[in-house]
Amino acid sequence: MKKLISVLMVTILSLVLLVGCNNKTADQKPAETAEQTKKITIGILQPMDHPSLNTIRETIISEINEMGLGDTIEIDYKNANGDASTMVSIAAQFVGNKVDMIIPIGTNAAQTTAAATKDIPIIFAAVSYPVDAGLVKDLKITDGNITGVTNAIAIDEIFNLAKTLTPGAKSFGFVYNTGEVNAVSSVNRAKEYCDANGIKYRDAVITNTGELQQTAQSLAGKVDAIFTPNDNMVASAMPVLAGEAIKAKLPVYVGADSMVKDGGFASVGIDYTILGKQVARMVKRIVIDDEAISKNPVEVVDEYAKLINKTTADAIGIKIPDELLKEFKVLE
Repeated sequence: MKKLISVLMVTILSLVLLVGCNNKTADQKPAETAEQTKKITIGILQPMDHPSLNTIRETIISEINEMGLGDTIEIDYKNANGDASTMVSIAAQFVGNKVDMIIPIGTNAAQTTAAATKDIPIIFAAVSYPVDAGLVKDLKITDGNITGVTNAIAIDEIFNLAKTLTPGAKSFGFVYNTGEVNAVSSVNRAKEYCDANGIKYRDAVITNTGELQQTAQSLAGKVDAIFTPNDNMVASAMPVLAGEAIKAKLPVYVGADSMVKDGGFASVGIDYTILGKQVARMVKRIVIDDEAISKNPVEVVDEYAKLINKTTADAIGIKIPDELLKEFKVLE
């Protein structure tokens, strides 16, 4: 009898221990799963809608997914719709939510974000002149919480292209928004080129998109061509500028691929798909591979897009040389 009782006691004790172990395992599993599935949150701040900025955002997100990081990284995308105060609010919201990284698209968005935090890593996308914008002191040194990919345009190459396509163009109208540091810096460099090469120019500045049509009309008969840099405000209403320029038979040389697609004449400009992929690779290095931001200095976009809009060329009566048809992507 005693032997039977002992066997029963041992059996009961074993069952209790087994249940206890099972409960402990069950308790641990949710914690481990939560740790494994914890996502890295990245805030993307876009100042407004237009094709270039949209391409950058869409490419960053698609490239993150292509790298198999869609289950690891959560994107919190916000658009300021062209309002500066909204940009400030969005940046503050990202900081308050303690996101793991912020990606501001464009110079103004990057400046706003940099003012909002000195702790959260920032990777800017499409800031033409980060030093001029006060974001970094040196392109080769990252000593703060901010780095990114610059979209400085090839001023010399654009004007050399203009010399080939429109050799009779001896004066340019510069259409840009003085409120964008990137646009002002690009135009200043264009002026330096023109001064050095005996080309005349005149400013045609805007402060909002509603002024673009009249500004474009004011250049008719006064210049031989138009240059507009990768200016967000102009890009957002590029069809308006292109339409007025076509009426006046003026070629418009631009700083970005999307601006050619929207009616601009030609560019040796920024390919924003390439830029977006570079930004995504930098994101992976810093937040996934745990590489220090100090080891990631500002990068220049890998490759320029060479584009000519043939529909626009035909409309303004310019014949494209055969050699350029082979070298450039020609949009019909």
